[in-house]
Amino acid sequence: MAHTLPALPYAPDALEPHIDAQTMQIHHDKHHQAYVNNLNAAIEKAPKLASWSLDDICRNIAKVPEAVRGAVRNNGGGHWNHSFFWTIMHKADGSEPTGALADAVKSAFGDLAKMREQFAAAGVGRFGSGWAWLVAGNDGKLTIESTPNQDNPLMDGKRAVLGLDVWEHAYYLKYQNKRPDYIAAWWNVVNWGEVAKRYAAK
Repeated sequence: MAHTLPALPYAPDALEPHIDAQTMQIHHDKHHQAYVNNLNAAIEKAPKLASWSLDDICRNIAKVPEAVRGAVRNNGGGHWNHSFFWTIMHKADGSEPTGALADAVKSAFGDLAKMREQFAAAGVGRFGSGWAWLVAGNDGKLTIESTPNQDNPLMDGKRAVLGLDVWEHAYYLKYQNKRPDYIAAWWNVVNWGEVAKRYAAK
């Protein structure tokens, strides 16, 4: 079955003023759609992948036929990353992590402020395009990572619970070259309830 573009779980202007509606529309309708289209085109050249889920593709990227592996890595990763990204944001409500997620943040980083500082450093420090991630180990311990381009933790057998797109297309219309300002504003729209669900899932 061909991969399809998931709908945004909120209106394009729901994240205003932190992420503007025009950026959301272009990011979702154009950029994400292009990843879906290009992934489907690559799979047509490697029919065995047609039965693989998007998670399967990312987890088994080394098993993808070499002739299409680059296209599948870039576009399958782009599709997975963006599908994930839309769900871990929502309208700003001032919430913070609670429960087991809050405990894990405190255990790994000391407090939320320190976690945000280290996460922001990973996003700002990613040269060129890529992502910053909060990753949960099998033992529940949280770590922060950064990946280039459209790579993601699944490709290394890990589990992402929070991810931030630091490609310029994610922020340039509003923030221009000020990536740190974009990251600082983004914390306002993190959906900590969804992040907690992903942390609790095994």
